[in-house]
Amino acid sequence: MPRISPEPAAELTPSVEELEAQERRLVFRRFSHDDAWALGSLLVELARERRAPVAIDIHRAGQQLFHAALPGSTPDNDAWIARKRRVVERYGASSYLVGARFRAKGTTFEDSSRLDPDTYAAHGGSFPVRVEDVGVIGAVTVSGLPQLQDHRFVVEALEQFLES
Repeated sequence: MPRISPEPAAELTPSVEELEAQERRLVFRRFSHDDAWALGSLLVELARERRAPVAIDIHRAGQQLFHAALPGSTPDNDAWIARKRRVVERYGASSYLVGARFRAKGTTFEDSSRLDPDTYAAHGGSFPVRVEDVGVIGAVTVSGLPQLQDHRFVVEALEQFLES
């Protein structure tokens, strides 16, 4: 049985400002194929430790540089990855932040974006790969946990990777 800790009922959803601060903080100096492999491997290691049933994907400039599907993940996770990644590519912000911005306006992404929900999903789990003095060049995406956990999982891995 998976050893995934449930989200506490009293856990606060991060504010738009907190999510924007994460994006300002989690910026790469460069992002190579080797960086994608190392970051993807870190995500796999963390997921295995937690027995998290996730799929992991890293794209740069339209090219998939890393993909892994761990035990318990399904083809649906790959579809979610593609939909969340398209939100990052279109908006230049994490899929969770995009959804939070719509919710802060009293609406939802699905109701107000005018985008096909079969193609785009503003659910947590895809985070922009942003390079200093360049901008967003790709996305790292996880699918398989509840959306806030997917988002936090990617952020945690990015923090560890960028600190090393």
